[in-house]
Amino acid sequence: MVAIVRTVAFSGVEVRPIQVQVAIAGGLPAFTIVGLPDKAVAESRERVRAALGAIGLALPPKRITVNLAPADVQKEGSHFDLPIALGVLVAMDVLPREELDGYVALGELGLDGGLASVAGVLPAAVSANAEDRGLICPGHQGGEAAWAGGAEVLAAVSLLALINHFKGTSPLQPPIPAAPKEGPTAPDLKDIKGQETAKRALEVAAAGSHNLLMIGPPGSGKSMLASRLPGLLPPLSAAEALDLSMIHSVAGQLTDGAILSSRPFRDPHHSASVPALVGGGMRAKPGEISLAHNGVLFLDELPEFNRQALEALRQPLESGRAVIARANAHVTYPSRIQLIAAMNPCRCGHLDNPALACSKAPKCALDYQSKISGPLFDRIDLHVEVPAVDPLDLSAPPPGEDSTTVAARIAAARAVQRERYESMSLDGVTCNAQVDGDALNAVASPDEEGLSLITQAAEKMHLSARGYHRILRVARTLADLDRQDSVKRIHIAEALSYRRMAPGQT
Repeated sequence: MVAIVRTVAFSGVEVRPIQVQVAIAGGLPAFTIVGLPDKAVAESRERVRAALGAIGLALPPKRITVNLAPADVQKEGSHFDLPIALGVLVAMDVLPREELDGYVALGELGLDGGLASVAGVLPAAVSANAEDRGLICPGHQGGEAAWAGGAEVLAAVSLLALINHFKGTSPLQPPIPAAPKEGPTAPDLKDIKGQETAKRALEVAAAGSHNLLMIGPPGSGKSMLASRLPGLLPPLSAAEALDLSMIHSVAGQLTDGAILSSRPFRDPHHSASVPALVGGGMRAKPGEISLAHNGVLFLDELPEFNRQALEALRQPLESGRAVIARANAHVTYPSRIQLIAAMNPCRCGHLDNPALACSKAPKCALDYQSKISGPLFDRIDLHVEVPAVDPLDLSAPPPGEDSTTVAARIAAARAVQRERYESMSLDGVTCNAQVDGDALNAVASPDEEGLSLITQAAEKMHLSARGYHRILRVARTLADLDRQDSVKRIHIAEALSYRRMAPGQT
């Protein structure tokens, strides 16, 4: 009789059901795992053998065959240890076969029989709940699995604890959902003196989830402005928090069983590679652009990033999905992000200061800024100059508005956008940066004076169709901040002021 235990494999955040089939037959002693296992799965047999020995059980001197079905799906990761061990125990008649039929299991075994944390518990729990099954997982991750709701969760610290539970000698208690993990407290906007134009652009970017590029000399406050953005954004909705936490779960970055409750703010170093930014590697793990889903990706010193890595961002910025192509599979991760970038005007950073500029100015500026391609530049909604701070501003008293005041205006504008697009039945659209096509024309068509202005500007600035539409999106956000039902000339004019021509254009 073949013992069957259910587990899962992951393709991005998509969960694929896997059957662990275990057969014990006569013949020379052997322990074979088939069904496209990777190195970690193939090594499970040694961990299973040692774990069973640690709790006083020995494998029978027979031929043990473990098949991971379907056999044409690549099996990756150490989470197959537990279902393989449970399948062996069922085949040895240590555990009742019918007891495990209603569960999906995953977990890594230690040599002492303990269960170690694995990636992907939250999406596995959601999938098990959808199939009306329970989940067996490591004890430290019970609070994470409990967030799936509905599904029975058995969170055990060891293999022996699971055996005792199914034997009825020591039943496991259902875990309690772990308290959501709060992000670090964002610094206050009132700490920044001067830079009123940049602060206004930051507010507009936050209100509509627009991409923003800040250009200015070293020490002008670009990074300080970006670090204040998390304190301006509205909190995650329950659905957004679950989507984000599932990505972090697959990446193995959820700690203490707690899901995320704050919008992520990711700021990778400029030495990051294409797989680090977009995703990839041996197991096609999510990159920074997916770990920042429903949040902010901050790229400081933008021209210093690898050109190939920056170009790889173009498609995810447009589609909200990061697709990792492999010869045998395509893995897709959600990547609906808000890009905030900062850069110096040239390599020395002092293009506008003759006393500090290098001898190559102004040619060095064109060479430096041309590292950002036109198509990527075109995908950034707001371009704002951040000049050096005037010493008089540094000695002035703090400004009146703090992050709480600005965040209230942003939350009101976001609420208007959410209600608008819900009434239009636009699935997945919650803010102006996501609207396109006929829907954009319906909500952002300017008045007659505004239409005349944007038409003239499009000809003079050589705007692409994408650039034209992004100006309309920004203008719609400006109208929402002003609590206006329609887009007017003043909104088009301010949106155009945040749009500069790409390097090399005149």
